[in-house]
Amino acid sequence: MNHGFVKVASAIPLVRVADCQYNVQQIESLVIQAEGKGIEIICLPELSLTAYSCGDLFGQQLLLDEAEMALVNLMHTTRSLNIISIVGLPVPYRGCLLNCAAVVQRGKILGLVPKTFLPNYREFYEKRWFQSGNDIPEGTVLICGQQVKVSNRLLFSTPSCTFGVEICEDLWAPVPPSSMLALAGADIIFNLSADNDAVGKYAYLQGLLAQQSARCICGYVYSACGFGESTQDVVFSGKALIYENGTLLSEAKRHQFTPQMLETEIDVERIHAERRRNTTFAGCANQWSAANGQWTTVETERVPARPFSLTRSVNPHPFVPTGKRLDERLQEIFDIQTEGLAKRIQHTGAQTVVLGISGGLDSTLALLVCVSTFDKLGLSRRGIVGITMPGFGTTDRTYTNAVNLMKLLGITIREISIREACLQHFADLGHDPDTHDVTYENSQARERTQILMDAANQMNGFVVGTGDLSELALGWATYNGDHMSMYGVNASVPKTLVRHLVAWIAEHTKDESTRQTLLDIVDTPISPELMPADEQGNIAQKTEDLVGPYELHDFFLYYLLRWGFRPAKIYLLARQAFGPTYDDATIRRWLRTFCRRFFAQQYKRSCMPDGPKVGNCSLSPRGDWRMPSDASATLWLRECDELG
Repeated sequence: MNHGFVKVASAIPLVRVADCQYNVQQIESLVIQAEGKGIEIICLPELSLTAYSCGDLFGQQLLLDEAEMALVNLMHTTRSLNIISIVGLPVPYRGCLLNCAAVVQRGKILGLVPKTFLPNYREFYEKRWFQSGNDIPEGTVLICGQQVKVSNRLLFSTPSCTFGVEICEDLWAPVPPSSMLALAGADIIFNLSADNDAVGKYAYLQGLLAQQSARCICGYVYSACGFGESTQDVVFSGKALIYENGTLLSEAKRHQFTPQMLETEIDVERIHAERRRNTTFAGCANQWSAANGQWTTVETERVPARPFSLTRSVNPHPFVPTGKRLDERLQEIFDIQTEGLAKRIQHTGAQTVVLGISGGLDSTLALLVCVSTFDKLGLSRRGIVGITMPGFGTTDRTYTNAVNLMKLLGITIREISIREACLQHFADLGHDPDTHDVTYENSQARERTQILMDAANQMNGFVVGTGDLSELALGWATYNGDHMSMYGVNASVPKTLVRHLVAWIAEHTKDESTRQTLLDIVDTPISPELMPADEQGNIAQKTEDLVGPYELHDFFLYYLLRWGFRPAKIYLLARQAFGPTYDDATIRRWLRTFCRRFFAQQYKRSCMPDGPKVGNCSLSPRGDWRMPSDASATLWLRECDELG
């Protein structure tokens, strides 16, 4: 089962200008390699059968005849192959010449797509030789012994996707044909190009491809001419790039003197999910279809299913920013949290904010957000009241870190032990304090929440919640205990990102003592500390031993919440992402746990406090996630049980 993945390739063959037989041999070699790798569709550069830089030789009948013969050879070579090949050649049509992409499969030309926009630059004066696809009537042409449809309004339908083709300059137009192709139903766009090199042009192209694939919510496969083209006035460096909805999946090295083939899988199921979710896209598609009518859809040959393996890279931490803009992205997340809290403080007229400080990651990030907010509002940090509430499971390490951090940040510190209050509560309930069950644990969480709420009333303030997105997804919170606050600044920040944010702030903190304290908090095992410490005074109750690794749960959450993927596909992606870190049985075990808890704990999310959304995933019942508390997990758990 391919789970919506389509294997594609962008290839750059060596060329000789006007030597069609040499060129088709190079192309055939790449196509055969791609077929052996299970590639479904391969795209080659613009005018790849002749070379792009033939100039006035395009007016020579010999070259046109040889280009057609080269296409015949390619059809013969691929007659027994399942792969779809997209190659470029000049095609005479009704008294003019077209710069075309030929879509070929199993010895048949499925269609010819002419270039729409012809450049009029000094080095590229294509209007000297070719006509635009917009300036010709649609029809058929006899080529290679076949009557073939000629149109720039063609879609090609395979069992796994619908794709369209545009050529080079088309992408650079204010409204590219790919925009219309996507609105008409194309999941993937293939671009046959002959883009030359110039300083700064490649970066512009990358931005253009990223934006176009994102705007069209599609896959985009780009292949441009490389070594062998004429360098009389310009140089063609060989560009191969594959994007999916704004994300670069794969990129070839430029200025290579050997053939190249870039291959990966495009997730069409993900594209469909995003289009369904994006009502603007659907509205635009409906409006456009009403105004422009239907396009012609060409059915490709149905071929037997082939063994599938995923080769594309999968990020194991999808919530954590990476790359050159890492600092900028993390700063943006932190600023969103800060601004959300600042508005709530101004709106309520609160004189203080109150939060429980445990020495753990979540309360640390919440405290850092409070400090940033008060500093930006010009308020004294003494208005931040941090309350540490030692209980039966509090360890020296977390207690010391909590107190030290509050001192270093200059906030108001209060310490209120919950031991005696909980023991009294146990006595009132008739509960044996040596019975360490859910009553024992939740009583402590609710006692702490009661203290925070009442202290906030006492000091004309409100309680800032510390719980994060991962805990909300798993329901790892005590109902009306740490589940509740008056504003949850971490509500849409998953645990993996919390850890990353705290570490990032530590690295950018000038005070060495603060930095060391924050880094020790990052290294502390995650725990609610509701069970007594071990004999050495260390944390005995480790959350990830009980519910599973947070990096796995955050991964599951991202693909379930953001893309709506089924457990089988999430499992496939997790195996690819985590490799040897977790074996298959471990991934299956915690995936089932995640699905079970996610459904069972919805009732806690149905009444969660306000909190700022920082990314594209949130579980707010007022915004991103509206799920009935009584929804059944049967389908999801059944599929988890069938994984193997």
